Amino acid sequence: MSATSAVNGNLYEQLHQGRTNMYKSKVDVVLGAQWGDEGKGKVVDMLASEVDIVCRCQGGNNAGHTVVANGTEFDFHLLPSGVVNEKCISVIGNGVVIHLPSLFDEVLKNEAKGLQQLEHRLIISDRAHLVFDFHQLVDGMQEAEKGGKSLGTTKKGIGPAYSSKATRNGIRVGELLGDFNIFKEKFTSIVNTHLRLFPNIKVDVDAELARYKDYVEKLRPYVKDTICFLHTALRNGKTILVEGANAAMLDIDFGTYPYVTSSNCSIGGVLTGLGLPPQTIGEVIGVVKAYTTRVGDGPFPTEQLNEVGELLQTRGFEIGVTTKRKRRCGWLDLSLLKYTSLVNGYTCICLTKLDILDTFPEIKVGIGYKRSNGEKLDHFPGTISELADIEVEYAVLPGWQTSTEHIRCFKELPENAQSYVRFMESHLSVPVRWVGVGKGRESIINVH
Repeated sequence: MSATSAVNGNLYEQLHQGRTNMYKSKVDVVLGAQWGDEGKGKVVDMLASEVDIVCRCQGGNNAGHTVVANGTEFDFHLLPSGVVNEKCISVIGNGVVIHLPSLFDEVLKNEAKGLQQLEHRLIISDRAHLVFDFHQLVDGMQEAEKGGKSLGTTKKGIGPAYSSKATRNGIRVGELLGDFNIFKEKFTSIVNTHLRLFPNIKVDVDAELARYKDYVEKLRPYVKDTICFLHTALRNGKTILVEGANAAMLDIDFGTYPYVTSSNCSIGGVLTGLGLPPQTIGEVIGVVKAYTTRVGDGPFPTEQLNEVGELLQTRGFEIGVTTKRKRRCGWLDLSLLKYTSLVNGYTCICLTKLDILDTFPEIKVGIGYKRSNGEKLDHFPGTISELADIEVEYAVLPGWQTSTEHIRCFKELPENAQSYVRFMESHLSVPVRWVGVGKGRESIINVH
């Protein structure tokens, strides 16, 4: 080795050492690996008992996470699922868009169910953007205009709010808490812009301004610079968990565009939505349902429009937490999971709702895609027209036809159920660390 190479090698080692020593802890991330509704909330709730801080990094109240704790069922839309743990600080990051009326309703409903002192355990980024009622009106109008080609949005105003953010006329939380006259000017301006584009919407500007003036002092105790807060926590060795909303196949860049959400719900959104550098990321936990579901429109290769799909829907009680719509159901799709694993870099997997497959005599698993001419695909299709035209190659595995609901040890699962998990693990080359066989946190089996 030359002297120059040796010097450069030492410099690189010093640089790398400096990066790793800057923080005393890492950020672990929980991400949906399919089209959402995989059971992320349950996984976050399980892990939150051992961490100091749980964060939301993107999306808004279009997300819906259900957590069952001590026999009580909580539905979270904006609040991080970790808020159930009273020793844990919950953070709503700068990448989230917040509809304040919905947030305060959610706080009240969950306080009524037993959650206490949220004002001391919830921190909201001053850089997070606000969703207004007129954003929701526009969302509904845009969906109606598409008619039979609607995207199946939740009509919560998330897309229009991110549009305002991208066109730089959005309003941040910090601006509401600043000079209210400036907020008034910005609010009036953004309303006028939307009225020019959508003359049929009705906005009572004075009433809205009065409502938001009332929110100012109610909101102020929650708001901080979350970027400084999180980096200080990492330097002090605090453990941090990030709860991704939506899922990989709904990502604005990597999902089945345009049938996607309006934010990056893959690993990149964690960095930009919280102000974290890549070297702070530790474990990336992909949450996978033992079959596949999606809400809304768009291509779905392993969908079963038959008695199989109906049985999965019924047994899995597949109803959207936010939309209350029946979820479309189909077999597990390993081609899809290989793709989202490429994008997100899962270090391990939590497989949920294995018990829903308990009654099937045989179970199909999608293991490959091919075009209608028989040509095999070595990539995940980048357009919905290409995805809609593919055929799925299936492996057929034997079912176990016995209840797994009360099993708490992996080795006690039926042999065919264990084989199902190992089949998935070997195809993805990612270890399955947990398997869920029921609703509550106690029903998650530690595989190792």
